[in-house]
Amino acid sequence: MTIDLYTWGTPNGRKVSIMLEEVGVAYEVHPINITQGEQHAPEFLKISPNNKIPAIVDRDNGMALMESGAILKYLAEKTGRLMPADMAARHRVSEWLMWQMGGFGPTLGQAHQYLKFNAGKAPFAEERLTKEVQRLYGVLDRRLEGRDYVADDYSIADIAIWPWVSRFEWHQADLNAFPNVKRWYVALAERPGVQRGYHVPTPQPEIPMP
Repeated sequence: MTIDLYTWGTPNGRKVSIMLEEVGVAYEVHPINITQGEQHAPEFLKISPNNKIPAIVDRDNGMALMESGAILKYLAEKTGRLMPADMAARHRVSEWLMWQMGGFGPTLGQAHQYLKFNAGKAPFAEERLTKEVQRLYGVLDRRLEGRDYVADDYSIADIAIWPWVSRFEWHQADLNAFPNVKRWYVALAERPGVQRGYHVPTPQPEIPMP
């Protein structure tokens, strides 16, 4: 099994490179420099109709997939890894994957724009996002109380959430205020697969630590 991975150094991109490293699947990286508009190239559009990274092509069957959550589920099902077989446990993983895809990630993405890159331009948006960022980190912190991982065992839910938390400084989030998130974040940051996947497609500064 070999995967062609089309990606850039963003939280969504890192989800898939971390997953591939964790399950030990061979892959070839194709950097898509979103700062230079490469995501709009016609050849990439054929793979990712929404012009977003990440995307993959499975060389085994020619399957092309976009959307990081869909890719994580595909790789988990194909490898039989990081998604439980038990129905209740599997749906718990899906629940937290959807939480990341539907709320945590989009909110933090907006926080990047308003709190980091355009501070002072939209006070109402900044106030709203600051409160929602704190609320969502609080949700995650309560979920991780007494648990090593968000769905009890290490899974694609953790892999989906962790890269977004790795930009906690951009969110103006103090992980010391969320001790369960901090413990979980540091533990995952020590995993070799997470460390390797974080530096795809190009080497980055060290993983931010609280």
